[in-house]
Amino acid sequence: MSELITAELVDLDLSADTKEAAARSLAERMVAAHRVTDLDGFLADVAAREAQMPTGLDGGIGIPHCRSEHVNAPTLAFGRSARGIDFGASDGPADLVFLIAAPAGADEDHLSILSGLARKLMDPEFTAALRAAEEPGAVAALLRGEETATGPAEGPAAEPGQEAAEPSGEGGAPESSPAGRRPFRIVAVTSCPTGIAHTYLAAESLTAAGRAEGVEVTVETQGSGGFRKLDPAVIAAADAVVWAHDVEVRDKARFAGKPLVDVGVKAGVHRPAELIAEARRKAERGEVSGAPDGGKAPEPGADGTPGADVGHFGIRLRTYLMSGVSYMVPFVAAGGLLIALSFAIGGYETAGAESVADHFVWGEADSWAALLNQIGSAAFGFLVPVLAGYIAYGMADRPALVPGFVGGAIALTIDAGFLGGLVAGLLAGAVVMAIQRVPVHATLRGIMPVLVIPLIASAAVGFLMYIVVGKPIASLQNALTDWLNGLSGSNAVILGIVLGLMMCFDMGGPLNKVAYAFAVGGLADPTDGGLKVMAAVMAAGMVPPLAMALATTVRSRLFTRTERENGRAAWVLGASFITEGAIPFAAADPLRVIPSMMAGGAVTGALSMAFGATLRAPHGGVFVVPLIGEPFLYLLAIAAGTLVATALVVLLKGARRSTGTAPAGQPSADTDAADRPVPATA
Repeated sequence: MSELITAELVDLDLSADTKEAAARSLAERMVAAHRVTDLDGFLADVAAREAQMPTGLDGGIGIPHCRSEHVNAPTLAFGRSARGIDFGASDGPADLVFLIAAPAGADEDHLSILSGLARKLMDPEFTAALRAAEEPGAVAALLRGEETATGPAEGPAAEPGQEAAEPSGEGGAPESSPAGRRPFRIVAVTSCPTGIAHTYLAAESLTAAGRAEGVEVTVETQGSGGFRKLDPAVIAAADAVVWAHDVEVRDKARFAGKPLVDVGVKAGVHRPAELIAEARRKAERGEVSGAPDGGKAPEPGADGTPGADVGHFGIRLRTYLMSGVSYMVPFVAAGGLLIALSFAIGGYETAGAESVADHFVWGEADSWAALLNQIGSAAFGFLVPVLAGYIAYGMADRPALVPGFVGGAIALTIDAGFLGGLVAGLLAGAVVMAIQRVPVHATLRGIMPVLVIPLIASAAVGFLMYIVVGKPIASLQNALTDWLNGLSGSNAVILGIVLGLMMCFDMGGPLNKVAYAFAVGGLADPTDGGLKVMAAVMAAGMVPPLAMALATTVRSRLFTRTERENGRAAWVLGASFITEGAIPFAAADPLRVIPSMMAGGAVTGALSMAFGATLRAPHGGVFVVPLIGEPFLYLLAIAAGTLVATALVVLLKGARRSTGTAPAGQPSADTDAADRPVPATA
């Protein structure tokens, strides 16, 4: 653990002007120290994390970080900038830059040190010591904890599973609590997408604000190193709950019946005192989770996060649906590719083969094709139940899994298909949430989540699906299938344009996932129209990384050195249908890159539909071309969209260069030489 950072990983004269250049400079030190195996791959992961949410913190701190398969040991690199670098913090550029690299399977001990660093950064004396240090070795020692500033940074790092406010007065109460009076108690949960930095920064901000306000705050950090659940007795004694999270809180039912403040993790970092004050107000008004004052959604916070558990219903609905889709996709990928491979071996008649349990000949290719087809079909049989089950899980946690799966299975039974699964999941989640709000005697609480809730909710969802909503949804599903099968001419082209725009707008974000979910839903019961949709979606999703790879090749002087290197990796990412390969370019110059990619995706989607290309595999890019109907026209559609997107992005970036202006993160006249576009003569 002492090797987390060494003097060689410290740069006290960081000369970079942009966050991309800063990350590259520090990452190069990690490569030299044999901590990072692939510089470009690691930087792409850093950029993808940065695109989710800026990593700048108030107080002149930038903390870019990610988990990456290109990291072989948890590593911290530090850079100090005299000019400051913009990491998106509200109070200006950062002069202290920490690059945290965690391997995909980082062990808990190392992550506890990283979480300890996150807490120390909240201490002004610690950051002042970093600014005053004159030797890289001294900085490395300070960051390792061998030399610590006075104050909260002292002492060993707390375990990553749970952070608790330290009592500072007699009797365990904060100093500001009047003698003999129990302090106001809050339990909190913090989590961020990567579970490395903001998870622990939010925890420390809340505990520090609690000390200042005389409030006892106990935090459960659901980070990358796993988490240790709060003691049920601590939750029971709490007066209110604060969730500062960007991923779903695990085991939410533990906090039922408490006043709840539900916000994003960024709010926990930047405005903890406001959250504590809001928790106090909710407790005073007697509000409990799921029952806001008057049913009115609270106002969002300054960072755009919801102010309470029912705020921004559209955002929460999207989260629930994406939860179901994320669990469904592995079944789609495994089942779809197995079925597609079976067709490649034995032809489409393989789908009608007899059961291989009764008829299998080891030496016959047709038998192997039938085996693959029937295994893939078995995997596909789980699509709708898994979708429904995990939509319900996203809404109401584990008690909702059983009614969700039951509702999804019923959707298949009554031919309600993909739409039926969506509705069944939402119904199951809503029913379980309603049951959880019913007060029960303490003796029944232990059996509620494992017996009572699954029993009652499954019966209710089954009744609703069989008797009330199932048949209308099945009729709607059949109508949608007939519409897709009947698409031709301009109607098909228009649908292709819409799907192409959605795939390329956020390149792996919510709109992209909605279009992809729509396509894979058609594979659950494949029809000609559904197969055309799947082909158009995959083709359009390949365009952004391919277009940026081509643009950095044909007009390299318009791009920084970092972007040119990312462009080389984007060839493979685009060919593999990994749209996220274009995120670093979009994050650096969204106003020029995103519209260009959308135009290219629209062209590709329209042409794919017009050509009548079909696809039975849910993924694979160019590697499943033999399984595509009209493969040559399909590749032509991808090439046409790539050329359109490339031409537009080159044109827009060229126009920007001719005017001498550059958006944030792009090279300008004073860009550092190491990251400056090459001269026109190159």
